[in-house]
Amino acid sequence: MACLHDHSCEEHDCSTDWSLYKHIDLSKVSALNEARPGSVKSVFKAWEERLNSSGEHLESNEGDPELLVFIPFTSDVKIKSISIIGGADGTSPSKMRAFINRDGIDFSDAQSMQAIQEWELAENTQGVLEYQTKYSKFQSVGNITLHFPDNFGADTSKIHYIGLKGEATQLKRDVVATIVYEVMPNPSDHKTRAESSGGFSHVE
Repeated sequence: MACLHDHSCEEHDCSTDWSLYKHIDLSKVSALNEARPGSVKSVFKAWEERLNSSGEHLESNEGDPELLVFIPFTSDVKIKSISIIGGADGTSPSKMRAFINRDGIDFSDAQSMQAIQEWELAENTQGVLEYQTKYSKFQSVGNITLHFPDNFGADTSKIHYIGLKGEATQLKRDVVATIVYEVMPNPSDHKTRAESSGGFSHVE
């Protein structure tokens, strides 16, 4: 697995530090053609838990291997790489297409629109592969939609884990508002030098 930055990975846990898992708005994650409604949420987990499926996974409907997964973030992010752990016996997705900052994409849209990037996938049941993005195109990502049009020959597609690596580019809106408020001091909350030492007045 390739490191995404400059330092020794033996001394630093790159995968955990660069994981975007904590920035995913899990309550708003959704999928089209999932056999069990809401099961898509189970494939998002911490990097170190990626092989712990506990029987939970995303699976397409019988006879139709196509899946479309919508992933919104709580803040804008930059995405460096994507990892997919699929099922065994031909159920792993064989191709992945990505669209960014597009809400409400359906299968018709995905099939007719130009993806920002496409990847041919390998069967990655042990979670040792990740797919690098064209990084300059994955800046200021508010949401990403992943289209999996086919698999390796099975009647259904299965995904056990979707991992995204990168970094957040801004704080959540409510946090930013609080910070803006706090950097505008209220003079009554601060002593002036004139009050404390009889010198010139300057708000600190």
